[in-house]
Amino acid sequence: MAGYNIGPDNRPELMEEVRLYRNPREREKIDNLAELFAVINTLQCLEKAYIKDSVKNKEYTSNCSKLLVQYKAAFKQVQGEEFPTVEAFLAKYRLDAPAALERIKEDRPITIKDDKGNTSKLIAEIVALFITAMDKLKLDIRSMDDLHADLKDLGDNLGRLSLLPPDWNGRTKIVSWLEVLGTMQASDELDEVQARQLSFDLESAYNDFNKILHSS
Repeated sequence: MAGYNIGPDNRPELMEEVRLYRNPREREKIDNLAELFAVINTLQCLEKAYIKDSVKNKEYTSNCSKLLVQYKAAFKQVQGEEFPTVEAFLAKYRLDAPAALERIKEDRPITIKDDKGNTSKLIAEIVALFITAMDKLKLDIRSMDDLHADLKDLGDNLGRLSLLPPDWNGRTKIVSWLEVLGTMQASDELDEVQARQLSFDLESAYNDFNKILHSS
């Protein structure tokens, strides 16, 4: 008796593209879920790399802080009746990420000491603001209204952090750049030389900031 061929040649429907959404709203939902999944999975991989001593403390701290900020933004997009907690999301999509979940619950990198959450949260915000500002400059985003808010928040948060000396040079430079931006119109942009210098000052301040954290 001849066998039946049920390959794609005889079943054209098997070759059809499977659509996960039927309208733009559903597509946005799928994108948001995928983004949250990716952030948590990346955080899990980072934690495992740190445990294996495959990543330096400075790189781990900055990347973990950034991922925690991204997680908060991503989870807000999907939180609701279906996913009231991140645990519900992990269970739904069978994502085994215990190390990432621990970081999310503690809301700080493992390299930052716990002090009831006050200093650790402030440090995480500072790290995220440093990275955001530096990333914008790398993308040639130079307008006053795109940079001022981040630098203002960065300067304010640095001023609140008791770990830093009152006359710390990194904050002094940021305050100087705020004065420069304060003389500009919202649509004005830093020129190439200014943008390069600001990028250098931020990078230098960020590196010095991490040295202070690790020595404290």
